[in-house]
Amino acid sequence: MKWADRHELLPTSGASLHTPPAREPPPFAAPRKATLLAAGVIVFAAVAAYHNSFSVPFVFDDTLAIAGNQTIRNLWPIWPVLSPPATLTVGGRPLANLSLAVNYAWGGAEVRGYHVFNLGIHILAALTLFGIVRRTLLRVHRRRLLAGDSSSASRASSLPQADAWPLALATALLWTVHPLQTEAVTYLVQRTESLMGLFYLLTLYGFIRSVESRTPGRWHALSVAACLLGMTSKEVMVSAPIMVLIYDRTFVSGSLREAWRQRRRLYAGLGVTWLVLAGLVFHTGTRGGTAGYGVGVAWWAYALSQLPAITHYLQLAVWPHPLVLDYGTDLAQPTAEILPFALIVAALAAGMVIALRRQPAFGYAGVWFFAILAPTSSVVPVATQTMAEHRMYLPLAAAIALAVTGIHRVAGRRSGAIFLALAIGLGWLTVRRNEDYHSDLSLWRDTVAKCPHNARAHFTLGNVLYRLDRVPEAMRQYEAALDIAPNHAEAHNSLGNILVRLGRLPEAMAHYERALQLEPDYIQADYNYGNALVQAGRLPEAMSHYHQALRLDPQNAEVRNNLGSALLLAGRLPEATGQLQEALRIKPDYAEAHYNLANALAQSGQLPEAISHYEQALQIKPDYMEARENLARVQALQRAALPKN
Repeated sequence: MKWADRHELLPTSGASLHTPPAREPPPFAAPRKATLLAAGVIVFAAVAAYHNSFSVPFVFDDTLAIAGNQTIRNLWPIWPVLSPPATLTVGGRPLANLSLAVNYAWGGAEVRGYHVFNLGIHILAALTLFGIVRRTLLRVHRRRLLAGDSSSASRASSLPQADAWPLALATALLWTVHPLQTEAVTYLVQRTESLMGLFYLLTLYGFIRSVESRTPGRWHALSVAACLLGMTSKEVMVSAPIMVLIYDRTFVSGSLREAWRQRRRLYAGLGVTWLVLAGLVFHTGTRGGTAGYGVGVAWWAYALSQLPAITHYLQLAVWPHPLVLDYGTDLAQPTAEILPFALIVAALAAGMVIALRRQPAFGYAGVWFFAILAPTSSVVPVATQTMAEHRMYLPLAAAIALAVTGIHRVAGRRSGAIFLALAIGLGWLTVRRNEDYHSDLSLWRDTVAKCPHNARAHFTLGNVLYRLDRVPEAMRQYEAALDIAPNHAEAHNSLGNILVRLGRLPEAMAHYERALQLEPDYIQADYNYGNALVQAGRLPEAMSHYHQALRLDPQNAEVRNNLGSALLLAGRLPEATGQLQEALRIKPDYAEAHYNLANALAQSGQLPEAISHYEQALQIKPDYMEARENLARVQALQRAALPKN
């Protein structure tokens, strides 16, 4: 093993090591081979835990944020890539969207590349965490030596090699394979969380290296650059500059004042990144009505919901079952049931404050946990998700670090076997959890089974079953969603579609009406209601709903096509022709619009033009039997109209 870099553990000027040591301690090893070995173990464990995730399809928000995201289709011009719609998960997170665009450029919508990218981010984050924990343990030990702590001085030369390296490896390894991380790694669009996590860790790592280096400027630059990139990945990055400052106070300078005095330029640079984040937040507003104080969710109700959420996160850190993709949007009510959770969170917060003074390293872990959870688990409502497991991506590191330290103190050298057993067990659970993601059907059945009072889970499972043409099962799921949430407009609309398919038009129209009462600007409900009214022969009412849908979305080719068809049935040929031509202008390869326009032209006596559109419909859709039959009829009419010799 190579001995070098003695300077990396020497205290910087102004550090809190006020009592000079009685003797100069021996140099600590810089275990390069051991570090490479640790990196290999982490990479191997990560690949083993996630080897069965590479074929997982797009799930939940992946469909909109990746498959339906037009801003990732081209890398140039770059501005659309860096300004995705606020309604998407990547809205206001330009670096995350850019990473998806890079994936799309490499492999289109093929999922394997996205999963490899996600796992790569996770591995880099784990390696960075290893470096942070190892260097922090060495720093804590060095401080004890220089303060004359006899309990640690007796192990002066052995602890960095015997404790710092394996404890750092155990922390990073357990964090890497813990099944609570699957949502941030396997659920593709939650790359926003893992990408932010990587840059959060790099921000801190750059700072740690700067105080160990004779040339800190380059490490300061890394720290600020990583912080900036993190701010463009996800808003949770907001606490990173504060956590660097508290780390400085806890492990380096001894006080906030001294930390600021020594490195005010670094903190000014980190603070500037807040301006970038503020601009992104201002640009996205309430993120399409999903987050913030203007989303119809009372801040106090959301805050109460976070009390059981935080305790549940801690329970999952210790015992990762059951893991749930979507916990729904239920808010806790101010009842006596909240009190135990409030007491637990209050006790944890009080313990954190006390530890910051008496056991600063443990206190820092507590601050890490609460500070990173705060943006999504405090009083700022996130209307679409009151609880989400991916929020524990970084906070889990603090919980695992404390657990590893505690196990080591109790078990001593036997802790290595315990850590190995835990890593194997947690990795196996991660492999099992990834199996749940292998199809929409298995994932949402799992979610409904574990969270039966989640209306959105029942609704989404209904959509999956409907796409699989399992109509009776889909209908039961929509009905279950409405039993839980009677004002679920989308469930009313989807149940209406099934009832139309079953020929139960009056019941279907009642559900469409209810959906539009709940959401007057619900385009899809207007469109579907119009279709049902056409089947019922109520053409004027149908056209009214089509016009309402077009008022909200004038570029909707499907609505224009169906409006044109209704006008054709009503005998209003010029208007029908105009709507159908507009539909084809918007969507030139729309076979149904070509067919309907051909019918309108045939009724107007424009047979050659009608034949042309029938032929175009058949080029797009060769098995379009209605178009083929009408083409034959019109061709026969055209031949009959020709003069005979």
